[in-house]
Amino acid sequence: MRVVFMGTSVFAVPSLLKLYQSGHQIAAVVSQPDKAKGRGKKLSPTPIKETALSLGLEIYQIDNIKSHEALAKIREWDPEIIVVASYGQIIPESILEYPSYGCINVHASILPKYRGAAPIQRAIMAGEKSSGITIMYMDKGLDTGDIIEQTSVDINDDMDHGALEKVLAEIGADLLIQVISELEPGPAKRIKQDDSRATYAHMLKREDELINWSESSLKIFNQIRALSPVPGAYTLLDNVKIKIFLSRVIDEYLEGEVGQVVSLSKDGFVVKTGDKLLEVLEVQKEGKNRIKAVDFLRGYKGITGKLLGI
Repeated sequence: MRVVFMGTSVFAVPSLLKLYQSGHQIAAVVSQPDKAKGRGKKLSPTPIKETALSLGLEIYQIDNIKSHEALAKIREWDPEIIVVASYGQIIPESILEYPSYGCINVHASILPKYRGAAPIQRAIMAGEKSSGITIMYMDKGLDTGDIIEQTSVDINDDMDHGALEKVLAEIGADLLIQVISELEPGPAKRIKQDDSRATYAHMLKREDELINWSESSLKIFNQIRALSPVPGAYTLLDNVKIKIFLSRVIDEYLEGEVGQVVSLSKDGFVVKTGDKLLEVLEVQKEGKNRIKAVDFLRGYKGITGKLLGI
């Protein structure tokens, strides 16, 4: 089948690779423009651009996928199907309606739950015990199209965003190839979404990264997992930003103020939360590398009794 692939982030990479390996003709790959990163603000290619170039595929990047130029390119490539995975822009109906087999999306949730931009992070933040992949037909709504196939996976407590994303990306790639093989002989099944059960995974904002120590230990634990490895949940220690990447809930109670470092442990330090305790295990001081909390403590004496968040 003649395919145009649209994707940007690392989540989309396995889908592009397996689509390429399956022997389908990839007419072109569409990705978001390169972004400036790091202290030097050097332009960095998207993961999908890097993958496409390594495979010798045509890569096309554009700021506005709704432009006349983008539609002209789609017509030039003349795809039978468009595959979208973590692309990052709303695709207009003029493009969605062009391919004879339609436009299908690899989405990282069991729809209709967690429609939107950040389904993996929001599911972990909410303490969900399962997630999954949905392959769906795209329509003009935000992840509202008919479902073709779904696969569920468990979310273990030791899974952060990076780990769950990797698992879902691989499962999504396999399910994508299965769906395309089902589409080729004729129309695939279509299951209408139950809009009354829909929830939304809103795009992450800067305020989502700040830890509120008055929340429960479990809620903070889930926030830290959801934002690890990037962008990282953070707190302040002596007015210096400290990101926390790994923690553990301690089901005990100690006297102290909310946000106070109440004790040290063999693996890090323990903070008083709104209900219990949270052991901090991996951190990153602003401008420094990510390290184990015990190593951080070697260079920071007198942390016991300090209040975090101020």
